[in-house]
Amino acid sequence: MKRGVLTWLGLALALGASIGYPAEDKQAQRLAVQVCATCHGPNGDSISPAFPRLAGQQAAYIQAQLTAFHDRARGDPAAMAYMWGMASQLEEQTIKALAAYYAAQRPVHGTPGDKALMARGKAIYDEGLPNEGVPACVACHGPGAEGKDNIPRLAGQHPAYLLKQLAYFQSLLRANAPIMHAVTDKMTFDQMEAVSAYAASK
Repeated sequence: MKRGVLTWLGLALALGASIGYPAEDKQAQRLAVQVCATCHGPNGDSISPAFPRLAGQQAAYIQAQLTAFHDRARGDPAAMAYMWGMASQLEEQTIKALAAYYAAQRPVHGTPGDKALMARGKAIYDEGLPNEGVPACVACHGPGAEGKDNIPRLAGQHPAYLLKQLAYFQSLLRANAPIMHAVTDKMTFDQMEAVSAYAASK
């Protein structure tokens, strides 16, 4: 790891070790502001598509992903490079508190892009690709791409980040969500790009 990442990790370990009921909420906020914000931005509003926006994300989803990072069950390249180390010493209560903190932040609203791209993406999101056996995204992620429980919010996310995750699912670089491999298995890059842009625009 780079020296800067090790510094963040050291702070994360120190804060994580000190978190315990009933102070976990306050300590999780400190961890989010002093450590996680370096990549994910203030209040979870990252400015770089390399790092997902966490503001307003479903708490159960954040908790599941942090647990997967902690257990090394999510093995996409960014997870291995950053999040395995960052989450390695987080305790269960810390993970829950961080998830609750980010879920409570105001989500970012997406911005529509090219009209033709939006139209293609909307068709896939709302209707799926019946000839390819791809179900409609709306069935799980909701009409506003808001997600629910362990199903992530896609609205307001960086389109490039969503596209990268779909590619990871398809290639099995990210293998901790088998249903998403089945969804993306026969999709083309252009189809994934369109639906990512549309979902993020919500």
